[in-house]
Amino acid sequence: MKLRPLTGTLTALVTPFKNHEVSYRDLAKLVEHQIKGGINGLVPVGTTGESPTLSHEEHMDVVRAVIAAARGRVPVIAGTGSNSTHEAVELTQQAHAAGATGMLVVAPYYNKPNQEGLFRHYCAVAEATDRPIILYSIPGRCGIEIGVGVVERLRAKYPHVRWIKEAGGSVDRVDQLKQALGDDLTVLSGDDSLTLPFMAVGAEGVISVASNLAVREVGQMVRHALENDYVKAGRIHRRLYPFFKAIFLDPNPVPIKVALARAGIIGSPAVRPPLCDLTPAHLPALLKSVAAFRR
Repeated sequence: MKLRPLTGTLTALVTPFKNHEVSYRDLAKLVEHQIKGGINGLVPVGTTGESPTLSHEEHMDVVRAVIAAARGRVPVIAGTGSNSTHEAVELTQQAHAAGATGMLVVAPYYNKPNQEGLFRHYCAVAEATDRPIILYSIPGRCGIEIGVGVVERLRAKYPHVRWIKEAGGSVDRVDQLKQALGDDLTVLSGDDSLTLPFMAVGAEGVISVASNLAVREVGQMVRHALENDYVKAGRIHRRLYPFFKAIFLDPNPVPIKVALARAGIIGSPAVRPPLCDLTPAHLPALLKSVAAFRR
């Protein structure tokens, strides 16, 4: 089955660290793990990539490193969002120049603009590139939701703004977006555990945390759903569900980094402050969930 552009399973990549610095060797190893597992795209320097604690120089160095490691084999969607419009535009321009396939742009966090301010923010970003922009609505982290009306206005004005990563936790919200825009808008799940129900009402894939480790498994689930085989997709979902929940027992990406380090894919589970080590009481559930889907 031929996928529409930037659909299927895309991984929200972690940023590996060693001795408090980005480990580019581990990052390249992680990219190979993804591509060998059949991933449809890579998304560096999002929330899972700890973008809030990367310097601007590190941010772009990670984007360039992932593009170099991918070698054109899969799309690379760079996280370029910010709560400063000027900074989001600047990051978008730099990612474009670096060769990113497209950009993932989170809603401005903390300063909570109204919907008109949100529209103008995204207009400024859209005018900084002609490459695909994936809107990213995650009200739990940003304090605001990208309203359906804003999505409609952006889609009407910019042909390259036709994707949204939806992480508001609501199947009804996916229905609202699809009722308003139909096939003119591609919805991607932003929650691993909700990928299957989102796809049942029109989403076309996921930007996944779980696929950092479970590349093949998440990919198979999504492919079955895209083929309307929800029996097979449901079986995989149920096997993965404990893992989907376990990787959020502590703040993302703490648990997934522990799982990746235990699997030998990255050398260390280190995260940057204010994140800290996995809560010891959560380790047994995390390891049990990994063992369950890797049997």
